[in-house]
Amino acid sequence: MRSVIAYIRVSTERQGKSGLGIEAQREAIARFVAAEGLDLIAEHVEVETGKGVDALDRRPVLREALAQARKAKAAVVVAKLDRLSRDVAFIAGLMAQRVPFIVCELGADVDPFVLHMFAALAQKERAMIAERTRLALAQKKAQGAILGNRTNLPEAQAKGAAANREGADAFAANVLPIVRQLQAAGVTGFRAIARALNDRGVRTARGGEWHDSTVRNLLARA
Repeated sequence: MRSVIAYIRVSTERQGKSGLGIEAQREAIARFVAAEGLDLIAEHVEVETGKGVDALDRRPVLREALAQARKAKAAVVVAKLDRLSRDVAFIAGLMAQRVPFIVCELGADVDPFVLHMFAALAQKERAMIAERTRLALAQKKAQGAILGNRTNLPEAQAKGAAANREGADAFAANVLPIVRQLQAAGVTGFRAIARALNDRGVRTARGGEWHDSTVRNLLARA
């Protein structure tokens, strides 16, 4: 039986739009593993925020998954290709790690060339969306619209604070299901939960390790 390691990734920025939260990805991978008769030996969950997410040095949990897969001679399985990246160069760099990848939506025996092709299509789609957005903003500006909020700084600051709160709430919504599972399994106390999250490779919103205080703050948002 072929061994696989699950890699699940969410970002607070795209969580609501993607429809692929932690539990949805976990369920998709579980169904795929069962259908293909694979042996799921580990799971790594990465909650990342901010820009530069396609750089491997900004994805410590993915690095851990790669290292474990290499040691166990296993493949890394993801629900969708964009859970790895939409960047062709990044996908090519992952291929160079000599760890096979399985994408549930593409099937178990997809050739690496096909992965590159789908990554190229996803990258092109992202570039086209960015270009359409740029042209739309340029057209509004040409029509005399004032872009941004230059006259009401307090209001802009309030909106920024609200956006930060929404981001923190979204991050909490991603991680709380994991905490609830730990609590249901008998892991109690802030320190024990922090240790369990760190052992699972789950990072804080800032990409660091969990401590008593960060777990306390997370649960306070529940």
